[in-house]
Amino acid sequence: MGCAGSTPTKGEENTKKLRKPKPWKHNEPITHTHLKQMRDEFWDTAPHYGGQKEIWDALRAAAEADINLAQTIVDSAGIIISNADMTLCYDERGAKYELPKYVLSEPTNLIRDS
Repeated sequence: MGCAGSTPTKGEENTKKLRKPKPWKHNEPITHTHLKQMRDEFWDTAPHYGGQKEIWDALRAAAEADINLAQTIVDSAGIIISNADMTLCYDERGAKYELPKYVLSEPTNLIRDS
């Protein structure tokens, strides 16, 4: 039971400490250029699937930043991190934001552009 003046106890906060995604492998080796193209396509179309454009912009900035800056971005934007690797997030209104691994990190089978 709580009251309006209650403060959350340890473990009840809405924020999780971010961590780098686990290593992953694309279903076929891809080049850095192809990976960039996939990322650009995702970020260009993501806002059309719901949620707020400002949250999508913050998620993109966080995905492209180092882990410490990413933590600051999601905290200041009020983004609720469901999975510590940012693959599943929510905004304060409850809108769901799913991020594919390829926008968060590089695959282990990335090949050089020729």
